[in-house]
Amino acid sequence: MPATSQPYPRRRRAFRLVAAAAGLATAGALAAALPADAHETKGGGHHPSRYQDVQLLSFNDLHGNLEPPSGSSGRVTELQADGTTKTIDAGGVEYLATHLREARKGKAYSITAAGGDMVGASPLISGLFHDEPTIEALNKLDLDVTSVGNHEFDEGARELARLQNGGCHPTAGCYTDQEFEGADFPYLAANVLDEKTNKPILKPYWVWKKKDVKIGFIGVTLEDTPGVVSAEGVKGLKFKDEVETINKYARVLQAQGVKSIVALIHEGGLPASGSYNYNCDSAGAGSGISGPIVDIAKNITPSVDALVTGHTHAAYVCTIPDPAGRPRMVTSAASFGRLYTDTTLTYDRFTGDIARTAVKSANHVVTRTVAKAPDMTELIGKWNTLAAPIGNRTIGYISADVPNTGTESPMGDLIADAQLAYGKELDPETDLALMNPGGVRAGLTYAAKGSEGDGVVTYAEGFTVQPFSNTVNLQNFTGAQLIQVLKEQVSGTNAAAPKILQPSSGLTYTLDLTKTGADRVVTDSIKLNGSAIDPAATYRVATNSFLAGGGDGFPTLGQGTGDLVGTDDLAALEKYLTANSSAGGPISPPAADRITIVS
Repeated sequence: MPATSQPYPRRRRAFRLVAAAAGLATAGALAAALPADAHETKGGGHHPSRYQDVQLLSFNDLHGNLEPPSGSSGRVTELQADGTTKTIDAGGVEYLATHLREARKGKAYSITAAGGDMVGASPLISGLFHDEPTIEALNKLDLDVTSVGNHEFDEGARELARLQNGGCHPTAGCYTDQEFEGADFPYLAANVLDEKTNKPILKPYWVWKKKDVKIGFIGVTLEDTPGVVSAEGVKGLKFKDEVETINKYARVLQAQGVKSIVALIHEGGLPASGSYNYNCDSAGAGSGISGPIVDIAKNITPSVDALVTGHTHAAYVCTIPDPAGRPRMVTSAASFGRLYTDTTLTYDRFTGDIARTAVKSANHVVTRTVAKAPDMTELIGKWNTLAAPIGNRTIGYISADVPNTGTESPMGDLIADAQLAYGKELDPETDLALMNPGGVRAGLTYAAKGSEGDGVVTYAEGFTVQPFSNTVNLQNFTGAQLIQVLKEQVSGTNAAAPKILQPSSGLTYTLDLTKTGADRVVTDSIKLNGSAIDPAATYRVATNSFLAGGGDGFPTLGQGTGDLVGTDDLAALEKYLTANSSAGGPISPPAADRITIVS
C-alpha cells in the first residue's frame, strides 16, 4: 500500500492542522542565540522565526483501560526530593482526556502519538465489544497517529484492518444502531508485511504538516511479535527487523523532503528505578536503562530525531546515543493511561530538521484530581450499559483474595487447575495443565467491586483475568518433551527473562536459582502425583492455544500430537468456579507451593 504525506483522510476532523491566527511559539532552548521569534515587515505583517517549538504528547500500552485501572495497575510511583517515594492513583480516559486537552492549551503546534497496544488484553467494557469502545475513545482524545503493537494482532490482521477502516464485526455484528466508523488516526505497521505481497499491511509512515512545518512518523512493532501472539493472530504475516525497517523508511521520508522524523516503536526497556520521574541519565546518557530498546536506539539512523516506545509498561525519559554519538530522546509512559509524555521538538525552518540539543521531555501523571471529561463519561456509560447484563453475572465464589503475584501465583495455579479439570472432561486421560504467566492478567479480589457482595466472582472479573479468548487445547508429549518444556522456562529465548509456567495440581519440581540456564530446573525433582516423570511415557497435557502454538519461547509445546481443541479458556475457568463453588462452598486460593524455589 503506498504511503502518503497527506493528512490521513477520515471523516470527522482534520487533525488540528488549521493555522493559528496569532504569532508562533518561541523555541525557548535556543532563544538566547537567535533573533526574536517574529519580525515585522514593511507591510506590518510577521515572518515566523527560524525555530518553532512543536509539542509531542505521547502514551503507550493503553490496553483498552477506559475506566480507571484498579489496584497496583492504577498507581504510579513518584520519587521525592528527599529520596523517598510515594504512590499516586492514576489513569482512566476521563482524566487522560482532561490532562491532554489542558496540555495542548496555548500550543499552536501540537501532535498526539502513541506507541502501540492501544487495544488487546482489554477490560470487559472494551474487550467484550472487540475494542470498538477504545477506538471511539482514542478518536475523542484526538490521537493523531500510533504504531501497532503485538496486541493489535490478538485477533489477526483482518480484525486490525476493521479497527482502522470501520465496519461491523463479521460475527458479532453491530453493537449499536450506528455502524462502527473505525479509527480517525492511522495505525502504522512498517515492519509487518503480507507474506504474499511482501508489502506492509498498513501504512508504514505518516507525515504531520502545519504551514511550513512537517514531521514524519514511522511505526513498527517488535520483530518477535509472533513469539508473543497466537499463531492464528499472525497467520500470513512477516515481521521484519525494527532497525532495518526504520532506517529504510527514514530514507524514504528524507527523499520526500521530510527531515524531521519520530519513530514509534512497540519495543522497550527497563529503567533502573520504577519511579515515573526517575532520571535514567543520572549516571550518563543511556546508562540507567537496559533491554532491547537500548541496542535498537543505538543503531537507528541519526536522521531519526526521537523515539516513542512501549511494550515493557515501564516509565522512562532517557537519552541514548545514536550511531553518530549524539544524544537522542527515548521515552515511554508506563501503561494503562496512567502517564503521558510531553516532548518539545524544536523545528529548524532553515534545515527542516529538529534541533536535537533542544529536545526536552517529561512524563506527567494522569491524576484523578482533575475534572472528568464529560464526553468520555458519556462514552463509558454507554458501553457499560451494554456490558452490564453480561458482566454482572455471578460465575463463582472465593473465600479470600486470589492474587496474581510471585513466581508461582495462586491465580495461575487456579487457572491451571481449571484447565486440567476441563481437559479431563474432554479426555479422561488428561494428566496435567500448564498456564503461561503472561496470560494471567489479574487476580481475583474477595472484596466486592460493586453490588455483587464480598467473595462473589462476576463474569467481568473473570474476563479481566483472562481476556484473550484462547482455546483450551489437549496434546500428547513424551516425558522427555515435558522435561524439555520445563527447561525452556529458563533457557533459550527465556534465559534472560524466565517465564515460569503455572502448573496444575499434582505437578511438582524444584527451581534452583543458584544455577544458570536449563540447569535451574532440577530434572530428577520433576514429579507428577508423586511419581517421577518417565521420559519414554506419553502424557496428555492441557494448555491454551497460544502455548500450543509454541508461543512465549516454548517451541516444544508446538510439537505435540493428538491435538484436541476445546472451548475458550474463560469458559473453562467459569465452569470450574461454578462447579467447585456449588460443590463445597467458596473456593480457597491455591497455596502456590507446587514449585520449590531455591535461591
